Amino acid sequence: MRLLRIALLAIALTPIGAFAAATPTGAKPAQHLSGKGQLGFVASQGDSQGKSANAVLNLSYVSGLWKHSLSLAGLYGQSLGVVSAERWTAMWQSNRKISADAYAFGSLRYEHDLFDGFQYQGSATAGLGYTLMHTKSTTLSTQVGAGYTVARLEQLTDIALTNPTRTFIERTPLATQRYAIGTLGVDYEQTLTSTTTLSDKLLVNAGSINTLATNNLSLDVKVATRLAMSIGYDIQDNTHPGPGIAHLDSTETVNLVYAF
Repeated sequence: MRLLRIALLAIALTPIGAFAAATPTGAKPAQHLSGKGQLGFVASQGDSQGKSANAVLNLSYVSGLWKHSLSLAGLYGQSLGVVSAERWTAMWQSNRKISADAYAFGSLRYEHDLFDGFQYQGSATAGLGYTLMHTKSTTLSTQVGAGYTVARLEQLTDIALTNPTRTFIERTPLATQRYAIGTLGVDYEQTLTSTTTLSDKLLVNAGSINTLATNNLSLDVKVATRLAMSIGYDIQDNTHPGPGIAHLDSTETVNLVYAF
């Protein structure tokens, strides 16, 4: 709730001119709901035993001058019966058109990752965005703004190092961090052929205590009207994670995608 109040306050402080335009009297606003879900799973047996799964759901609703987007993502991995990866991410963003290419936005983001040195990371941001290019084959947009982050560090201790009969990780909560951030987002999509699309999405939340940067690169190839295969490469970088934690994580995925 605190993050929600911060987001609403940030949106209210966005220049009033960003919200001056209105739907003409008597005109019914255009409404459109679209989405895309993807799922991937890998299992190995024999000398190397493990399994991993990832899922992503993206929803977008357009009504008149407003566009609301919801993104949910999950990653889970297990090796030799021990959890080796688990991350859950949720993000909500609302855009309000100012002109054909410009918009104001407010965004909420929450992440829970068992292995990044944070018990959780949550942020609320607001600002302005602009579509730099929009053609039949290419779309490029960027957005900048400011906001606030609340995150809690945790100390991870591998019990197996001190007691080989126990294989779990002990978690010790540390200090909660609260700090202002600047945010930058870049969204790029390129249609290569009638069935192949390349997309890249960058998000940077930069603060004095920690800077979080994520980049999601994917190549989608349609196999049916609504069905596609996707190859993805995701990077996540925390400049100051918890003690003893690597700051950079990367994930390669092969997913089945369904668009609606």
